[in-house]
Amino acid sequence: MNRRPQAMSLLQASQEAPTLSRLMDLSNDSVARLKAIQTLLPPTLRSGLQAGPIEGDSWCLLVPNNAVAAKMRQLLPALLAHLRSKGWEVNAIRLKVQVGPAR
Repeated sequence: MNRRPQAMSLLQASQEAPTLSRLMDLSNDSVARLKAIQTLLPPTLRSGLQAGPIEGDSWCLLVPNNAVAAKMRQLLPALLAHLRSKGWEVNAIRLKVQVGPAR
């Protein structure tokens, strides 16, 4: 008789796998950074941004289009200063325009 593996929650899996645990920590940190800068963003931009990957001292923000990316570039110095004041070691914020689904 073959036994099927028992299902486990994402939390359980992340606690048992160090690599997955590290990815979960990075994901949570990225979301926390996005929440920390929300008050500095114009209200019209807030809903379109997504937290992206963290690579060392660089953080990536996902933006919906080039117009938002252009506005965000103007805000980057203030965003970096704010994140540093909150204790994050961020030396660069990269912007990546999300490409929509193919039509």
